[in-house]
Amino acid sequence: MNYIDTLYSRTLQDQTERSPLIAAEQTDVCIVGAGLAGLTAALELVRAGNSVAVLEAQRVGWGASGRNGGFVGPGYAGRGETIRRMAGAADAKKLQLLSIEGVELVRNTIEDLGIASALPKPGITRVVRYEAAAQLQAEAEAALNDFGYPLEFLDRTAVQALLHSDRYYQGVRDPQAFHFHPLNYLRGIAAEIERLGGLIYEKSAATSVSLNDAIKVVRTDRGSVQAKHVVFATGGYTGRLVPALKRSHLAISTYVMVSERAPELIRSAIETTDAIGDDRKAGDYYRVVDGGQRLLWGGRITTRTGEPRDLAAKLQRTMVSTYPQLKDLEIDTAWSGLMAYARHQMPQIGQLQPHVWYCTAFGGHGMNTATIGGKIIAEAILGTSDRFRLFQPFGLAWNGGPAGKIAAQLVYWKLQANDWLRERGA
Repeated sequence: MNYIDTLYSRTLQDQTERSPLIAAEQTDVCIVGAGLAGLTAALELVRAGNSVAVLEAQRVGWGASGRNGGFVGPGYAGRGETIRRMAGAADAKKLQLLSIEGVELVRNTIEDLGIASALPKPGITRVVRYEAAAQLQAEAEAALNDFGYPLEFLDRTAVQALLHSDRYYQGVRDPQAFHFHPLNYLRGIAAEIERLGGLIYEKSAATSVSLNDAIKVVRTDRGSVQAKHVVFATGGYTGRLVPALKRSHLAISTYVMVSERAPELIRSAIETTDAIGDDRKAGDYYRVVDGGQRLLWGGRITTRTGEPRDLAAKLQRTMVSTYPQLKDLEIDTAWSGLMAYARHQMPQIGQLQPHVWYCTAFGGHGMNTATIGGKIIAEAILGTSDRFRLFQPFGLAWNGGPAGKIAAQLVYWKLQANDWLRERGA
């Protein structure tokens, strides 16, 4: 299957198509899933001299890793107080530092491998739709005091000089965060893995596994891989191959669109090259792309995994509700993707059984967390660290089945209502 129609698939720098697995391979590590987590783990492992085979059901970066908003900033989907309650204050701080490390790892990889087509642009600004100056100033102070991480508080005048919408009040700018072309980045990593001797097979869905012996076996329709270690890194597209993984999170849909080329019209609303996101549960996130020519806009989440027929119109209405001056901005293309969300909203990173690993459920914050997740799983396999244990409090909790899916949608609607009331000062 080829890539779906997105801005990223239209602007691929590298058009390489990889062959399916049609033989029996033997490697140190078999990784199932060629998204960001799987490829990061593979890169770390081959750099350390391990033999690696990556099996991908579709194409490199075909899922959420290659069709997201392209934001790379620290943090998790889970809220800070929840993380501290479940992990304890000391480990919560270590987890936040891991998320910061994930951002730096992406940046350094782009530089080290010369992935110019990733097009990194500095700056992510988070804005609020209600009066929150004291709260955001305190947040910026805490980030600096607790983590040595500088954030810039923006008052309403500063925000509205950049974003011409009366919906916004204050904001916090992260100058160390950035945004980029995720699919070109992934394909750059894949090329380096292969240059170092790693194997990547596309259109090679894992159909069965044998995991209880010292040598594990992962089978596809036409081949197999024998390995000492197996890593499952399949995200929102996880199948029923390993039931414990399939029932541990929910597949959640989110949506993205890209506008026509209209630089002057876009500048009438947005005068910054920063990526922008708001703090609502399923808030808008957007950024100017294509050298200022187009606007990429994402938002909305739902447990209904089918793509709405009026997807572009839904997103356009959301955009215009924030920026009425963009009512005539036409939409070029729109797409959806599946994210994996655990009930605790934290990544699921750990060991299923000896030498069988999982790295998934990044909940819409995967650019940094999938990256650091892949790295620490590689470290565990190499025996160089046990940092994956920081995620033990956030295990493979049951997703609740069909009832859990309904409950998650109801919670989302409730949080949406709370956001609506807060914006109106209720």
